[in-house]
Amino acid sequence: MPYHLIITISIAAAASLFIFAGCGSGSTGAYLERVGAVTMQGDPLTLLGPDIQVGAPAPDFKAVDMGFAPVNLSDFAGKPVLISAVPSLDTGICSLQTKRFNEEAAKLPDDVVVITISTDLPFAQKRFCDAEKIGDIKILSDSVDRDFACKYGMLIKGMGLLARGIFVIGKDSTLLYKEIVPEVASHPDYDTALAEIQKAAQ
Repeated sequence: MPYHLIITISIAAAASLFIFAGCGSGSTGAYLERVGAVTMQGDPLTLLGPDIQVGAPAPDFKAVDMGFAPVNLSDFAGKPVLISAVPSLDTGICSLQTKRFNEEAAKLPDDVVVITISTDLPFAQKRFCDAEKIGDIKILSDSVDRDFACKYGMLIKGMGLLARGIFVIGKDSTLLYKEIVPEVASHPDYDTALAEIQKAAQ
């Protein structure tokens, strides 16, 4: 079997493990399933993981940057953080959402951290950022552990993708605002999210 074919099969197998692993609850490994939490072009989807609430501590999570270096939410402790979650940077709305927040980030106070996170591989994220000249926000990949997806209840069951959503976290690490977009193929409420991160920065 050719070497490149072996690698292709291995990557596909690894992706399948992530897609079907789900988000366990404690030592039981029970799935936390929210059936019909969002839709994609009208079809109901199940999200895995908890429905985290505004006012609660924002869960710490680990992801990787475009160089596969580990990044934790706690790295930004003491700063207001806006997290823009997208299914894939290779799709039209996700691309527009990421470019919009990149443009807006330059207008925000210096201590504000704006993150776009997806399950795209870091290689693909870097290609996108280079092509679209994305440089004012942090791009993180949840492809390795699906840690953000599971802790924030954003993993689409059977697809291994993130749902579309926005989270605003205060300087004290409290979740101040969240929007899980009901229809994955729709845009988030940019104006409200930007107003909330402005308030968090005060």
